[in-house]
Amino acid sequence: MENHKRNLLALKKSLLKAQETGEQAEQTVELDQTRVGRLSRMDAMQAQAMSIETGRRRRQKLLQIEAALKRIGENDYGFCQACGEEIAAARLEVDPTVVLCITCASKREL
Repeated sequence: MENHKRNLLALKKSLLKAQETGEQAEQTVELDQTRVGRLSRMDAMQAQAMSIETGRRRRQKLLQIEAALKRIGENDYGFCQACGEEIAAARLEVDPTVVLCITCASKREL
């Protein structure tokens, strides 16, 4: 359990650090075409859109990390939220924020 908590905190720290640099890339693209050519502006807009989506995913992962840390504090971590069975340790190693066992996750994908 302590190992998962350390991994979650390290992941959170990494995401927060990336968030600091990513926020600048999400800012509005300059509309002044006298300074930037049309293709360069289109490239900048595409990069901005990708940065916005990356930021959205990063924020979502941070929420998942916070929820996992809360479950650890409540001694509810590592149990499937659908069936209550224990989530396989290997599954938690791959993604310590998962909330479903492989069986329940597979059922939801159908």
